[in-house]
Amino acid sequence: MSVVDGLTLFIQQVINGLRVGSVYALIALGYTMVYGIIRLINFAHGDFIMVGAYSLFFTVPLMISAGMPAWLSVIIAVAVCATTGVLVEKLAYKPVRAKGTKMSALITAIAMSLFLENLAQTLFGANPKQVGTIFSLPMLLGFSGNTLLTILIGVVVMVGLSLYVKYTKGGQAMRAVSEDKNASMLMGINVNRIITRTFAIGSGLAAIASLMYIVQYNQVTNMMGTMLGLKAFVAAVLGGIGNIPGAMVGGLVIGIVESLSKAYISPLTGGIITSAFSDAILFGILIIVLLVKPTGIMGEKTGEKV
Repeated sequence: MSVVDGLTLFIQQVINGLRVGSVYALIALGYTMVYGIIRLINFAHGDFIMVGAYSLFFTVPLMISAGMPAWLSVIIAVAVCATTGVLVEKLAYKPVRAKGTKMSALITAIAMSLFLENLAQTLFGANPKQVGTIFSLPMLLGFSGNTLLTILIGVVVMVGLSLYVKYTKGGQAMRAVSEDKNASMLMGINVNRIITRTFAIGSGLAAIASLMYIVQYNQVTNMMGTMLGLKAFVAAVLGGIGNIPGAMVGGLVIGIVESLSKAYISPLTGGIITSAFSDAILFGILIIVLLVKPTGIMGEKTGEKV
């Protein structure tokens, strides 16, 4: 392989990594937002991706038959995912948060994940389903138009969320609740409303992530959110759980490392180590980072509130 070909391959893999990393980053934002507000690892969040994907599976054909752009179906998917997230918070997490412990809340989150996966299997079956074409863009500068648009969507959404949290009244209320719930209540902030809003926003981001995933892979299964959610959780922890910029950085790092490891490790070892080994590399990097900086790349060390 010539130097030019090698450089071209490297750039291609970085672009692919940014694409999949954008998906991980959007999912990781949902994890980190919820954790920042109520200190809960919402393991059901990955399954909100699956809910959004099934919403697209059913609504894309309806949009096409109605003569409307297929991508408009993401609006319905966002609404469905946001509603699902709010219902999960109200029916499952809120009662446990009021009367249970952190351990019972964590077990509840795992139970909700299993419930959503098995409910989807009961309703739609376990076999993969193909989603209709949402959009198909031509090649641009030698790269897939869909890939570049996916990266652009991810960047716009992530920047938009950062601006919302930093500059809007609702975002400032979310930050206040994250810092001190009791003080926020004394200042007149409705904490339960902020928690509900956080779940709605995070779940809506999961729907956008499902759109970005389906554009590339065009397939839905009831278990699709499991590994996506796990890798996004790794990204959130890697960047600094509870830190929004950290979740974005962590997602992009995980995506690039995954893409490069799949492209180079298997050929370098003559196929002895397969591309599937990239998952082990991701978790290994997480362990190393946490050993060096337990709060993650952009996390800040804070004392425990008592």
